Amino acid sequence: MTEKSTTAKNVLGEPLEACCMSPKTGFFRDGFCHTGPNDRGSHTVCAQVTAEFLMFSRSLGNDLVTPRPELSFPGLKPGDRWCLCVSRWEEAFLAGVAPPVILAATHESALDVLELDELKAHALDWN
Repeated sequence: MTEKSTTAKNVLGEPLEACCMSPKTGFFRDGFCHTGPNDRGSHTVCAQVTAEFLMFSRSLGNDLVTPRPELSFPGLKPGDRWCLCVSRWEEAFLAGVAPPVILAATHESALDVLELDELKAHALDWN
């Protein structure tokens, strides 16, 4: 059974599902794309990162590949799931390198910036 949040909702209006427990993702490193007042980047989009996206992010100064143990960050490889900042996903979308998303694990607040149709067009869990 998929782990679900007891309070947060996803972009489909259902209980938020876990994005990834290994490596443990999220602003709070609880495996969910939860957000709160201290999450200035709004780490709300659950994505399955690609090599193309990782190179794009690095080119903008955000190296998601190199491990940073002092930040509890293991470094990512293509295929890992990670809670991305909504603005970074949008930048990648506009550049044509947006990684696929998992709607069930993407926090509803991502809709403050993104259109649901944009997310659905890149979703792994949508027909």
